[in-house]
Amino acid sequence: MRVIAGTARGVMLAAPRDRHTRPISDRVKETLFGILGAKVPGARVLDLYAGSGAIGIEALSRGAERATFVERGAPALTALRANLARTHLADRAAVNTGEVLPFLDRDGGRGHDLAILDPPYDERAILAPLQRLAAQMELGGTVVVKHFWRTPVPEPPGLVQVRVRRFGETTLTFLTRMVPDTSERLP
Repeated sequence: MRVIAGTARGVMLAAPRDRHTRPISDRVKETLFGILGAKVPGARVLDLYAGSGAIGIEALSRGAERATFVERGAPALTALRANLARTHLADRAAVNTGEVLPFLDRDGGRGHDLAILDPPYDERAILAPLQRLAAQMELGGTVVVKHFWRTPVPEPPGLVQVRVRRFGETTLTFLTRMVPDTSERLP
């Protein structure tokens, strides 16, 4: 696993030594950032279920203003901190140890332009974070969910699905934060 582009291009990243973390392949990461393109430079990035931090670190390397990482696993946190140090990007990063939902319940998603969710392959780990992000993200912000191809990604009010890319069993679903449609509630 390596940083593909930007200031840390070519730096090899450590991977956690546990069975719970699924590192993102270079192919999927290249496609993800190819699609995001101009949204990354200057962005405030939220990397949920961060694992080794490969996605948030790639965003920082490509010019994101800052990245907030949320991870609970000790092996993943060790790898994440080592990766931030070896890429010299730690000064633009915040690492939050703990669960994603309590972090978001404290309005942790507020002020972010780009959020990446790479939860365990469990659809229950997708809906609740999306609901909170729909209320907290900046308008026009992008949420990307990396998930098992058979797992449906819900669209809570405020998020609209705009693109889906599949790579074997892995799928990337892109959603945009919009103003919820309230016209149906008007008399």
